Amino acid sequence: MADSDSSTTGRVTVYSIQGCPHCVQAKATLGRLGVPVCDVDVGRHPELRARVKELTGRSTVPQIFFNNIHVGGNDDLQRLAPEELQRLVTLVKEEPLPSDAPPLPEGNLSEETAGEPDGAAELSLLLRDMILKLFSEHLSADGKSVDYKGMSANPAFERYCELAIQLQRVELLSLSREEKLAFFINIYNTLVIHGNLRLGAPTNMWQRYRFFNYVSYLIGGEVFTLQDIENGVLRGNRKGVAQLLRPFSKTDPRLQVALSDAEPLIHFALNCGARGCPPIKTYTPQDIDSQLRIAAEAFLENDDGCVVDSGKKEVRLSQIFKCC
Repeated sequence: MADSDSSTTGRVTVYSIQGCPHCVQAKATLGRLGVPVCDVDVGRHPELRARVKELTGRSTVPQIFFNNIHVGGNDDLQRLAPEELQRLVTLVKEEPLPSDAPPLPEGNLSEETAGEPDGAAELSLLLRDMILKLFSEHLSADGKSVDYKGMSANPAFERYCELAIQLQRVELLSLSREEKLAFFINIYNTLVIHGNLRLGAPTNMWQRYRFFNYVSYLIGGEVFTLQDIENGVLRGNRKGVAQLLRPFSKTDPRLQVALSDAEPLIHFALNCGARGCPPIKTYTPQDIDSQLRIAAEAFLENDDGCVVDSGKKEVRLSQIFKCC
């Protein structure tokens, strides 16, 4: 993150998360303007989420400020008239940073993670961070395409695969409901990216069926596919799309890991790789229910999630609601 605390200059503050195409596109646009940009990853600094929501009234990312002026998200930035955009650029370049500028994280801002992961939650977070950093590095400037070939050739991907092997030693039976939610949401989202890297993204219904029923990790000594994680664990062992049976039989040892009650808000946290899926975020056991509610609010703020047409008296919802 750039040092933008000088009293003689302003700054553009962008609240973002790794792997978000809209964030990437917004930062690419800002980079061409020649203004100092301070990028704050709220995934790594969740303590700022509530303050950003208070300042903007929104739960989505990115949220962009020119000094203390809130512009909005990426779509709002792209829609700015040229003369208004130039006015904001001049403001940042010529005016000092005001005292009521949006906050930055305190303390060490390094994104490096040291040491070995301690437990399931830490391992899932580390895997998620590694794969999303790779994803972000190979995401096009417009946020519309991913260089999966480049990702797979990156030495960091080999290190990711080595770390993923540790999943087989995770003790799942001792996890609480909150720990299971955070762990399996993070692992699901990383596994989707890993599967796309190895097999390519599915392009039709048959490929999607095979992808979600065969792409898997060995976790705690048992094989868990994407279907197993979503419908077996997180939805409390319920039938998924095109499934005739529940994922886990009564004698399946994985049944002990399933949540006792389905959590419908997971659908606003799981990213299956399709257009219109929620952006990938970090989930931790602490306050997981609040994190899921925020994810749901953010999804519904976007036109991909919910559109209200007052004239026609219609509400159009995402296909995701069919899964809830």
